[in-house]
Amino acid sequence: MIEQITAVSKGMNTKGQSHQHTVVIDEPANMGGTDEGGNPLATLLISLAGCENAIANFVAKEIDFDLQGIEFEINGDIDPKGMMGDESVRPYFQKITVNAKVQTSESQERIDELQKIVDRRCPIYTTMVAADVEMVPNWVKA
Repeated sequence: MIEQITAVSKGMNTKGQSHQHTVVIDEPANMGGTDEGGNPLATLLISLAGCENAIANFVAKEIDFDLQGIEFEINGDIDPKGMMGDESVRPYFQKITVNAKVQTSESQERIDELQKIVDRRCPIYTTMVAADVEMVPNWVKA
């Protein structure tokens, strides 16, 4: 499987096309953008939530888990000095905390089982782990 997008950028604004869908990534006006879309870092965290959700739905069917929905709050800690050119600071997230409220009739033990499987199989989560980003999952019953 190959995932492919096309993108056109003008200034800080990038319009990406994936199949029939358009995603806009931008910066706020005070950073030189037009604020037409989320910034790249926020968009990455939203992608993480979407990927975890998709994998959770696949896994829920496989393990007969009553998954009714998930609400995510994801926080990414980054030192902006790295992306601004300080070579002594890495230019990507140091830590990402994934807080997930799972709507389910299942026990916390089953939620923990689902979370562990999802985190092992989610391509975005595992990419962050491979990049040595500290990942902190907190999945609880809603």
